[in-house]
Amino acid sequence: MLSERKKAYFRKILSRMLDDLKAKADVPATSLAPLLRDESLDFADQASMESGTDMALHIKEREARLVLKVTDALERLENGTFGICEECGEEISMKRLEARPVTTLCIQCKRKQEIEEKLRGL
Repeated sequence: MLSERKKAYFRKILSRMLDDLKAKADVPATSLAPLLRDESLDFADQASMESGTDMALHIKEREARLVLKVTDALERLENGTFGICEECGEEISMKRLEARPVTTLCIQCKRKQEIEEKLRGL
């Protein structure tokens, strides 16, 4: 169980993460990589621009997923389940929470999940 001091600490970290992500979300993906085709560009330059656009969109998708994870972590913080592994119900180590405050799994359950994903070829 987290102390009020630790809750405030993680609330501050998660809120800052959310603010940073929302600030980035205000920048349209199209400004990160140009979408317009310039007929004067050769095929390699056009391919490079398309690759940049794809990367920019991928980054935006990752950021959107992270917003959901941060929001979920803030909700868990408020309802008292933050820092509790969703798989085994044990407390997640403080070291792991500090490294990845949006985590929902303790390190043992995360390792198990990664092994299972690797075996399934994910």
